[in-house]
Amino acid sequence: MRRADRLFQIIQLLRARRLTTAADLAQELEISTRTVYRDVQDLIESGVPIEGEAGVGYRLRKGFELPAMTFTVDELQALVLGGRLVEAWADPDLGVAVRAAMTKIESVLPEPLQASMLRTALFGPPARVTAQAPDPLGPLRRAISHERWVSFRYTDGEGRQTERTVVPLGLYFWGKQWLLAGYCLLRNDYRSFRADRVQGVSDGDPEPARLAAVDPPVSLASYIQAMERASCALPSGVPLPPPA
Repeated sequence: MRRADRLFQIIQLLRARRLTTAADLAQELEISTRTVYRDVQDLIESGVPIEGEAGVGYRLRKGFELPAMTFTVDELQALVLGGRLVEAWADPDLGVAVRAAMTKIESVLPEPLQASMLRTALFGPPARVTAQAPDPLGPLRRAISHERWVSFRYTDGEGRQTERTVVPLGLYFWGKQWLLAGYCLLRNDYRSFRADRVQGVSDGDPEPARLAAVDPPVSLASYIQAMERASCALPSGVPLPPPA
């Protein structure tokens, strides 16, 4: 067991018991009593209010609570890796948000876990290179969150450009590309769009008559069902829609 996880476990065991001896902790964690003495002393020096002494027993001072966000080392590594992937491959606004979130998490962690978080050596692929045109991921992501319709110019694989009005339902990261899953009013069907071929995103509601023509109401679940019927699926199990 890694030291940071062991320190977390010691606190959890002390919280669950009125009085616990070093021998009990050593047996529970499968470590030596000497290691328990050292770990407890480190916890006390880092501000955890542990009372007692070697040979007698330890207890947590009444009323002590761990910060709301306390993680294992594996959980922290997962968060750091996920944050780095988001910062590299999502839209710039989401990158700023994930950096702020990680800073908040780091600020409330006990010192040993802070050090473990900063040492995380897990990295994703290099950051994607965006074209000169404005990145569409931010507007598309916000349209999905706010349940807004979007219009944009789309260039297909053969270079043909069309104007589309789309109900955006989800964004999928597919290798080196992001795909927008949505219901296209031009095709009257579910479609996917490569985000790097989307330009001039604007949001708003289409004409009421066209809205009424979408029956039954579109949804991500219906999109997935439509893709399953088309017998197209990603290796991860996420359906891959037909080309737009």
